[in-house]
Amino acid sequence: MTAPTPPAGGRPSQPLAVPALAAPVRPRDNPLTRSPIGLAGLGFLVLMFALCLGTLPWTLGTVGDSSVPRYDAGSPRAGRLPPFWAGYDERDRVRATAALSEATLARIEHETGLEGEELAVAAPALLREAWPRFVLGSDALGRSLAVRLLAGGGISLAIGLAAALISVSIGTLYGAVAGYAGGRLDAVMMRVVDVLYGLPYILLVVLLAVASDALVSEWVSRSRAKQTWMEQRVVEVAAGRGETLTPSQARSRLLQDAELEADLAAAAAAIYPRRDLSERTRTLIGVGTLLVAIGGVSWLTMARVIRGQVLSLKGQPFVEAARAVGSPRRRIFVRHLLPNLVGPIVVYAT
Repeated sequence: MTAPTPPAGGRPSQPLAVPALAAPVRPRDNPLTRSPIGLAGLGFLVLMFALCLGTLPWTLGTVGDSSVPRYDAGSPRAGRLPPFWAGYDERDRVRATAALSEATLARIEHETGLEGEELAVAAPALLREAWPRFVLGSDALGRSLAVRLLAGGGISLAIGLAAALISVSIGTLYGAVAGYAGGRLDAVMMRVVDVLYGLPYILLVVLLAVASDALVSEWVSRSRAKQTWMEQRVVEVAAGRGETLTPSQARSRLLQDAELEADLAAAAAAIYPRRDLSERTRTLIGVGTLLVAIGGVSWLTMARVIRGQVLSLKGQPFVEAARAVGSPRRRIFVRHLLPNLVGPIVVYAT
């Protein structure tokens, strides 16, 4: 489109600017696909999440009929072996052969009719097929580094995602209630946040982890039930002799009489046997406790941010209009406040 030629007077009869409707349409651009390097990084993150989290049931599972988890399975005889694709030198071949089980060696010797060094010289291919194979090598205890990396990455990512979800949920609900209610309730709730801010973060996590471990140990050993039974038994025996003992006195008598304590401990162990708890269950309990501990004390900043946003939003005209037409508080929060809180929530969760 060409501009009209101005007349002799020097002033154009029509404006020279191109109208907005005649301007070329800009092609739509997706920021996600704009950078090849960004796409490669996003693909790597997706692959890492899929590998670590998808293989978590397998890496935490047991090997065969044993109760040993797969990430902890191995033999020191297979320690410090390189990846199978990197090739073995003479020292690695000796270690890999020494790592073979007696059943595997007996099977190969039965198939070939050779033993010892003759087998290593005459049938190296059979030994090579039976060698342990590690994708990223093994550590000093013969455990697969690839399996341990997948297990560690999966546990770390699971704890991070779960803790972030717990933190966002608690912080959003707490901050929204405090900001929307206002008044004394807001003041009390925020003072609680201030008190929790003053407590050391790491100390709370450690205390929760120690308390969980103590509860699990008590559930397995049942030591408290055994001790109570022993003290009651001492009180009953003393009552049969005409004595009256308190539980603390019975405990002191047990400490003074080692033979009586040993006899009663054996009887209590028969009445209250130890409970069985697999290593996998212990790991799951520890991971669950850790994510609850982290998520349960990291929502404070989120609560403050959401409270400030709610205080700003609840004075906007659209919220006033919704309140004027009689919308309930739940609908106001879900339809009007929560969509406007998605930005801070996503940024903080990320």
